[in-house]
Amino acid sequence: MERDLTALGDWLARHVEGFRGPFTLNRLSGGQSNPTYRIAAASGDYVLRRKPDGKLLPSAHAVDREFRVIGALHAAGLPVPRVHGYCDDPAVMPTPFFVMEFVAGRIFFDPRLPEVRREERAGLFDAMNDTLARLHSLDPAAIGLGDYGRPGNYMARQIERWTRQYRASETQRIEAMERLIAWLPERLAAADDPSVSVVHGDCRLDNFVFHPTEPRVVAVLDWELSTLGSPLADFAYNAMTWRIAPELFRGLAGSDLAALGIPAEADYVAAYCRRTGRPGFPALDFYVAFNLFRLTAIMQGIARRVLDGTAAGEGAEANGRLAAPIAELGWQQAQRAGG
Repeated sequence: MERDLTALGDWLARHVEGFRGPFTLNRLSGGQSNPTYRIAAASGDYVLRRKPDGKLLPSAHAVDREFRVIGALHAAGLPVPRVHGYCDDPAVMPTPFFVMEFVAGRIFFDPRLPEVRREERAGLFDAMNDTLARLHSLDPAAIGLGDYGRPGNYMARQIERWTRQYRASETQRIEAMERLIAWLPERLAAADDPSVSVVHGDCRLDNFVFHPTEPRVVAVLDWELSTLGSPLADFAYNAMTWRIAPELFRGLAGSDLAALGIPAEADYVAAYCRRTGRPGFPALDFYVAFNLFRLTAIMQGIARRVLDGTAAGEGAEANGRLAAPIAELGWQQAQRAGG
């Protein structure tokens, strides 16, 4: 490790403006995707994201794409960290990585926001809503991301992709997932929307960094799954929090939202539609079902990586066990949509 840190230090000095050592490198907890480290140096703090070691699914853990999209969105004025450099030289680190600024702020994992006062909660949700609307309103070509994803048929390709990923990671047969795999393509034509934008792909609450004291988003993190795609699918992933019970996976279903000071699902969806100029979101149930199908595939991938010994982050084993109940919830949404 001594040699690795020496090589990394030399690279940082060449590629990170103003960098001065000495420095330490410490793994950050949270997340199951790309191992993430905090660099504490004499010149300040930075974040390093790298591709995991070991056997990986071919299209996963694309840190080069993450580096590109964060750079473009930062230049466009979206709240994302400033990126400093990308490296795929195995003499510096065994796997490709990039370095970005460390953005101080608050990260919340429980959407009931027990850490903050009731009167602050609505503002935090509104800031997250506004940030997503701003992202989805950007013209990809105008910010240099016109070729960031394949044109057309995004939802059909996503259903195919996540079915493939699920099959590649399958550790058990989940009947609800089998039903979703059959149902989603059948219902797609009626629910699909032609809109295309940059999509985050994993826009859950804990990928938003909020200002230390204000109801304002200062950074959106973890762009590994970003591409050009459906803003409705992206927003529905964020909004499905209202359909998930807290005891299942960081949700709000069954909570007394008025008592908590958290907006109702209908109000949150209406705010997004207003900001993006949409008359409404009649296919929300379909898109929530799709996202729970996708989340099942992600959890199944974590379960497979636990078995293979390549899972990153704490709680990987527990998350891997969530695939079946999340698929069940997804099928419930499909039935709401007329499944």
